[in-house]
Amino acid sequence: MTARVAQGDGEQGMVLRADGLRVALGAHPVLHDLSLRLTPGWTAIVGPNGAGKSTLLRTLAGLLTPARGNVWLQDRRLAEWPARERAQRIAWLAQQGDTSGDLTARETVQLGRLPQLGLFALPGPADEAIVDEAMTATECSDWQHARLHELSGGERQRVLLARALAVRAPVLLLDEPTTHLDPPHQVALVRLLRRLARSHTVVSVLHDLPLALQADRLVVLQAGRLRAEGSHDDPALHGALVDVFDGALRVEPLPGAGGVQRYITVPHLPTEQES
Repeated sequence: MTARVAQGDGEQGMVLRADGLRVALGAHPVLHDLSLRLTPGWTAIVGPNGAGKSTLLRTLAGLLTPARGNVWLQDRRLAEWPARERAQRIAWLAQQGDTSGDLTARETVQLGRLPQLGLFALPGPADEAIVDEAMTATECSDWQHARLHELSGGERQRVLLARALAVRAPVLLLDEPTTHLDPPHQVALVRLLRRLARSHTVVSVLHDLPLALQADRLVVLQAGRLRAEGSHDDPALHGALVDVFDGALRVEPLPGAGGVQRYITVPHLPTEQES
């Protein structure tokens, strides 16, 4: 995941805003009066299990309709955008991407061009070049002719990420993009997201807190409410992280970070006296 990733087709990163969101899954309330403004750069959404992270991301993508409140893309309600125009501006990576069917890896990535081409237009040389670039960026070109169901979980994840990149949308919503990735490819993904954040609005749900702290900003959820948001180096945000995870971790400076100070989380293991 080291290749250059081109900017979106004609648009830089856009502002995505949640305004007083209330969202329920069936009869179960999940998000409670949540307001948030997401700007160009990389934002990581974190929180304990059941905090509402994936529900928030799906609502931001327009896949769930809030019971109350609105999502705005730029200065227009997301619900008012025509479906194709919305798909051209917001690329989505699900936590468990669909890997059914008999498509090859390349054919799967080509699906990312559908919002730009429409259902019936054939991809041209420029589209194929975009597919090539997306697959190179996620290091999945070597098995582009393999069927998706023949790949390992990590290999499929890189293909699905390439499909999202191939949209060339100014907003990327990624739900657990590190799923199934080994440590070298997790690190490569962080580098890729940092590069994308120079010209895109990148929002990722992450369970891996040390990786999340490499983002520009973090959003901390707890029980469907916004607990904290701020820069990765904000001490108040670090304190909120410790709180929402019941003191089970510490936030420590990352040694040898150089330039911008980075942080990681480490388990807070009780001493014999504390046990």
